[in-house]
Amino acid sequence: MQSGRAPASQAPLSRRRLFGLSAGAFLAAGCTGDADRDDRGNDTTGRPKSTESGRPRAAAPDGALGANFNEDPTYVDKAALDGLGTSWVRGFTVLDRVKEGMAPERLRAVRALLDLHSQGFGTILALKFQFRKEGRTVPAPGTREMRAELAAVDKVLETVLDKVEILTLGNEPFLETRPQERRTKLNPFYQAVAKHVIDYRDARFPGGCRTRLHMGALNHLDDPAMLSDATEEWIAFVNRTVQLDGLDMHPHVTSAGAAQKYLDYVLPRLDRAKKFLVTEFSLVNHYQRQMPKPLPAPFLTAHGKDLGLGRDTRVWQFLKAAAARPLTEEQWRDFLRMSPWFEDHKHFMRDQVTAYRETGRLAVATYGVVQGKASVRDITEKTKPWMLNSLYVPRTVRHERGAPLPRSYTVSDDFAALQREQDRLPKR
Repeated sequence: MQSGRAPASQAPLSRRRLFGLSAGAFLAAGCTGDADRDDRGNDTTGRPKSTESGRPRAAAPDGALGANFNEDPTYVDKAALDGLGTSWVRGFTVLDRVKEGMAPERLRAVRALLDLHSQGFGTILALKFQFRKEGRTVPAPGTREMRAELAAVDKVLETVLDKVEILTLGNEPFLETRPQERRTKLNPFYQAVAKHVIDYRDARFPGGCRTRLHMGALNHLDDPAMLSDATEEWIAFVNRTVQLDGLDMHPHVTSAGAAQKYLDYVLPRLDRAKKFLVTEFSLVNHYQRQMPKPLPAPFLTAHGKDLGLGRDTRVWQFLKAAAARPLTEEQWRDFLRMSPWFEDHKHFMRDQVTAYRETGRLAVATYGVVQGKASVRDITEKTKPWMLNSLYVPRTVRHERGAPLPRSYTVSDDFAALQREQDRLPKR
């Protein structure tokens, strides 16, 4: 964050407000058509460059905390984000849909991010390539199949470049590629994509572009079986490519100790000039282990009769019923509060963001913002309970149309507190 003192006539500015007013610090250089913008993103009169709505743009990410909606932006609007105090939002889009003929601006995630960008939010878009489907293979650079992938990329770039603040090349590449191709085909493909995007951006915006580039997310770094020469090369490519600002990682884990292994692996290898994103993180693997367990006795005592629950009701059955017939906020809160497997880890999100910020190298971390429709579909005892990782819980808690969305126990409070903490950090 750029330092600066407000004129005496102005009230002191919070760090979050500075995130808006120092937007130009985020630009690689003045964008094409912005001849009046100085290297801080202000016009030559010193006024902040604003959006169509008059709201200042988000500034350079430096330990920012935002909201992630993946591919489903339902309920994610200015009111929901302002209710959390965040200026950043992230989603992903699947390139296959563009290859099938859908215009990028019609994709829900793209449309939502562009709309939020116009309202002054910092936006992050991840490009998702899916190569785990039966019959799919990772294309080799120079082939017809590769040209088809790059043609789809170009259509997205034409729509989002200089509008989204961060473009992530790849969503979860190592999980979206078949194991037998991770060591041989994955890096050549994604490196070719990155070089193509860099060339496209530099040709389209020779004066500089506000969209910065990160390589997509590393997963399962707590599992030695996922560490290889391929993951080493992934980071090495980021280090030697000056046009890349850094990389992303997604620690979906069973414990805080497992999450720490991501930092232990990435930070010693990542050049200190680079930053990292954490656009998804959660304890979902820990929660998944609880699905076959019975509900806690105190919860059954408090709410069992009203909800028709018995001592043999399992967690997954309860969640399935809550998705079909949402609970009151009190019932949802008590379910989490009285479940030791949640209560004992209720500050996981807070503690992780603190750890990421303390490295001094975090650009943006984003946490699941709203329960998606897919998260409450076809729940079984083997389901990953993504609905437990959301700040807003409108699919398991009743709420009136038009009323503020119901919030999850503890986590949404911690999220808001982390935003206030960001306001109090020393200005850089």
